[in-house]
Amino acid sequence: MLLATGLLKTWFPVWGALSPLRRRRHNDGTMAVRIIGREQVAHDQNVIALTFAALDDGPLPAWRAGAHLDLLLPSGRMREYSLCGDPADTDRYRIAVRRIPDGGGGSVEVHDALSVGDVVTIKGPRNAFPLALPGFGSSATTLRFIAGGIGITPILPMLASAERLGLDWSMIYTGRSLDSIPFRAELARYGDKVQIRTDDDHGLPTMAELVGDGAAGTAIYTCGPVPMLEGLRAHLSGRPDVELHYERFSPPPVENGKPFTVHLASTGDDVAVASDESMLAAVRRAMPSVPYSCQQGFCGTCKIKAQSGDVEHRDTILTDDERAAGYLLTCVSRASGTLVLDL
Repeated sequence: MLLATGLLKTWFPVWGALSPLRRRRHNDGTMAVRIIGREQVAHDQNVIALTFAALDDGPLPAWRAGAHLDLLLPSGRMREYSLCGDPADTDRYRIAVRRIPDGGGGSVEVHDALSVGDVVTIKGPRNAFPLALPGFGSSATTLRFIAGGIGITPILPMLASAERLGLDWSMIYTGRSLDSIPFRAELARYGDKVQIRTDDDHGLPTMAELVGDGAAGTAIYTCGPVPMLEGLRAHLSGRPDVELHYERFSPPPVENGKPFTVHLASTGDDVAVASDESMLAAVRRAMPSVPYSCQQGFCGTCKIKAQSGDVEHRDTILTDDERAAGYLLTCVSRASGTLVLDL
């Protein structure tokens, strides 16, 4: 008994030192990556492509065509950018960013502050614009890709996937001028499957020209300016034999909106929200630093709590419990009367 007691007194302190209980690190979905490439991909020098690799140069999480990353910038801004590399390359991510001087500041920061060798934080990949392959989630037999300007970025991996799988596809790529169109050299390998059309040479294309043959059994994938997307939606209305898949880089137009007022609790300011503008746009007039990213109701960056008021939710991500607790997304949510925000 004396021997056993002595062993226990010795062993348990040793065991405690060898295997202490540690709090597991919270996984917030972020990942640090290193910038290993930066290049100009449009002749007007307003579009740069950044290539990322893991810090240990190991494989990165897999992704499929249409996916995007959340890029957390040094300033604290978060912006979403489509992956425009090859999904088959498991060691690299690539995004492309057009400089928008009068935008929200994210693109200017990417252009002016990020260099090869920098370490940045990302979240994702996530996919809100998946490619449904014919015979596997889609009844289409032909693919038609339509890109406008920087809207080429989610389309590029789709082209690679369609070509690798031997699918029947074609593409039209529009822009203001040849100098403003990124990735022209990369698209050359597809030959006449890709038609490049510029506004300065041909004028604005009609919806019929964008759609092409538009035969039954066609699936259209498009990304570009809001007027182009809205025009395609109207043109294809009543065509159940043609699939239309699209992604916006800009906020969607407000539908059936009514004016209301937002009261900012921290400053006491009242901000009028017009019937055709988002709450986020109105709030940013008074608080330019308010966080946001997708502006379409699916990333959650602009989530805020309402202290009082009648909220009309138009997002796709908040849970019933979050809504009951007063949370909303300023980019798409609306209200009636006055809404008091915890801002």
